[in-house]
Formats: sequence, C-alpha cells, structure tokens
Amino acid sequence: MSSKENHTQMIKTEAKRLGFLSCGISKADFLEEEAPRLEKWLKNNMHGEMGYMENHFDKRLDPRLLVDGSKSVISLLLNYYPEETQEESTYKISKYAYGSDYHHVIKSKLRQLQNFISEEIGEVSGRAFVDSAPVLDKAWAAKSGLGWIGKHSNLLTQQVGSFYFIAELIVDLELEYDTPVTDHCGTCTACIDACPTEAIVEPYVVDGSKCISYFTIELKNEIPNEFEGKFDDWAFGCDICQDVCPWNKFSKPHREPLFNPHPDLLSMTKKDWEEITEDVFKKVFQKSAVKRTKFSGLQRNIKFLQ
Repeated sequence: MSSKENHTQMIKTEAKRLGFLSCGISKADFLEEEAPRLEKWLKNNMHGEMGYMENHFDKRLDPRLLVDGSKSVISLLLNYYPEETQEESTYKISKYAYGSDYHHVIKSKLRQLQNFISEEIGEVSGRAFVDSAPVLDKAWAAKSGLGWIGKHSNLLTQQVGSFYFIAELIVDLELEYDTPVTDHCGTCTACIDACPTEAIVEPYVVDGSKCISYFTIELKNEIPNEFEGKFDDWAFGCDICQDVCPWNKFSKPHREPLFNPHPDLLSMTKKDWEEITEDVFKKVFQKSAVKRTKFSGLQRNIKFLQ
C-alpha cells in the first residue's frame, strides 16, 4: 500500500471513530461546473439579502485560494436526524436546530481530526470549515462521492437521505481521491411539488430569496405579506423538501448527545410559542442555532404565522 493510500485509510478510519457518518476526499481544484451556475444564481438575485454570498467569488470556487498549497478537500458528513420530532400541531423549527449549535460540535471534531493527522502523518497544514466560510460544501461533498445534489439542492445519499451537516478540512497533503456517485432523483418531483412558497424554481435550482428558511433566519426586515399563510407553521428554518423526499425513509437517528433537544422543546404547544418570554428563549435555545434569529426575530416569525 502506498503512503497516499495508507494516509487516506487512516484519515477515513479516524473520521468514523470521531462519529462522522462518512468521509470522502477530492482534489483541491477549481470547481469548473459550479462557476457558471453560481454566477447565474447571483445574477438572478436568488440570494436575496444574503449579501455575503457575493463576496469571495473566486475563493468559493477554488480552495487553493483559501488554503495556500492545498491539495485535498476532505469532506465529512455528520448525522443530525433526531429520534423524536415536535408535535405536528405546533410551530416548528428545523431538526438541525434541536440541539447544540452544530458549528461548535463539528469544529471540535474537526480539530481532533486535524490533530490526529499532524500526530500520525506529520506536519500537515490545513483549515477546517463548517459552513461559515466561502466554501461550496455540497459541491465538494458530491465531488468526493458522498452523495449527489438532489432537485431540492441538498446533498442526498441512498443509504441515509439528507439530514446531515457537511464540513471540510482543506489540507496540503496529497491523498487518494474518490469519484462522484450517480444521481438517483429520477423523475421524482416530491420536493418541488411540496414547497409552499415555490422556492424550487426548477429541478436543482432553489431561489433562496423565496425559501422559508431564508425568511425565518436570514431576512432581517419584515416578511413580505404575499407569503402569508404559506409557511406551514415553520418558525425557524424549514424541512419540507427533506421530509417529503423518499430517500429520507432511510434516515436513522443520530448518536450525538449534544444534538439532543432541550427537554422542554418537543412538548411546546402553539400557546407556549406565542407566549414565549426572553428568559424561556434563553433557557431552551441557550446552545441552539435558533439564537441566530434572536428573540425578536423568533417573535416576528411567530406573529407572522398567527
């Protein structure tokens, strides 16, 4: 076995040990196919008020501009599918926000993986990324053979669907590279048909500025009246396109205690949400990604749903 194969095997085994669902690796190179797609998406204003999407255009497409001398993009998936979900008759939040903020949980695992690489393989320079930098996570995960990008623009796998986080380590170490898998969406249009705001404007293209997640998390102004009655009780984020996807029949509950919900969350009724105080907000969402929308943002969202 060559040292390249050996290093690749070691990294994948350690990623598994750290609790990652899977690990795929691709050559750090220019994302040729993504460039015109991203340009068109931005030109059509599908990023709405997410101005940061326009920044670092070149870096988004070439990891070598992010990490000097980088040779490999190590993509990792971490499952967040919960064992129990909220009641049907209440205001809902995306499943990924049930437990502790994923940024902290994943960053810590990535640091451990980075330390392992340095200790076992030698001086390897690199950076860890968890969706807070100009990295096209889904494109790299697909390139690394971890799944295909579905019609709802999320990464999909036949084995476990799409309820997982994507993260990367970009390193200056040459490794064995994986190859992409084939698309298994076929003629299915479940996600397109189910989206209440018609955000999936064509297969594989989501107009971010029409997405419920955008309105309830990213948008800082008032939610446009034209979308009244179309949110299906989603108060933070939205899982509709994932919930209806046939491949998510294969989702299995995560084994990460930090992703378990606050005990009060699952039993909250509409009345509880409507009467939520800042103290309760701080208690229930103390470590959750829901903090992103702030108490005032959550109140705005709930008022819009009433």
